[in-house]
Amino acid sequence: MEIIEKAPAKINLTLDVLHKREDGYHELEMVMTSVDLADYVTVKTLENDTIIIQSNNGFLPLDQRNHAYKAARLIKDRFNIQLGVEMMIRKNIPIAAGLGGGSSDAAATLRGLNKLWNLKLSLAELAELGAEVGSDVPYCIYGGTAFVSGRGEKIEQLEAVPQCWVVLVKPKKGISTGTVFSALSYETLRHPSTQSMITAIQEQDYLKMTSSIGNSLEEASTIRQPSIEKIKQKMISFGADAALMSGSGPTIFALCRKYSRAQRVYNGLKGFCNEVYLVRTLK
Repeated sequence: MEIIEKAPAKINLTLDVLHKREDGYHELEMVMTSVDLADYVTVKTLENDTIIIQSNNGFLPLDQRNHAYKAARLIKDRFNIQLGVEMMIRKNIPIAAGLGGGSSDAAATLRGLNKLWNLKLSLAELAELGAEVGSDVPYCIYGGTAFVSGRGEKIEQLEAVPQCWVVLVKPKKGISTGTVFSALSYETLRHPSTQSMITAIQEQDYLKMTSSIGNSLEEASTIRQPSIEKIKQKMISFGADAALMSGSGPTIFALCRKYSRAQRVYNGLKGFCNEVYLVRTLK
């Protein structure tokens, strides 16, 4: 028997860094939503006590550096499972992009193994496990649209965002999340209005949603990668309703109400960057 789990990418409509905590993590407030660009994680039981990962992507680490591997190891150790697992991760989400690909793969692994081994864990219990693997994993257990706080472990589900088209552009050069956080200047940090975004979603007000987007990390990331600002400006000039960096970058997304606009943004950026995707928000 094998289980296949979909692992969607996420974008940050807002990301606010409140302060650095005593435990070394940062206190965050974010509104995230899933988009229809997804990896697929297949899990099946092995009789011998081992974890084997395969992938269609040659750049993906297949050992303990992989979040899905960590998730499988955690669930095996926590529930004393002597069986092994073979995983196939079909990657469509770019790696190290600020789109939560690795976290979503880990969440899909936890959901899949929960079914495969009949552990009967609730989503809340899986999210608690996920927090031990990575900060974005609890959100990815649930997916959809959510207000996320703490270091990522507190999830409050919201209704789906007003549906729109999303153009994702990943520049070639990656950015280290740790480097971005360590470079933050708290005195000059820009704070988006998280509450304004939540209200826009509750009221299904697309214009308010596009005017409320914001990311506290964008400035620090743009200093390291000036192409972020160039891509944003190109998106707006091609007709996007809004453009923002997701997570700690380097991926930038554009929101478009009309498909024709999204197509124009997509075509305009296709010649500028290799990794460009045109997707929808998920209901």
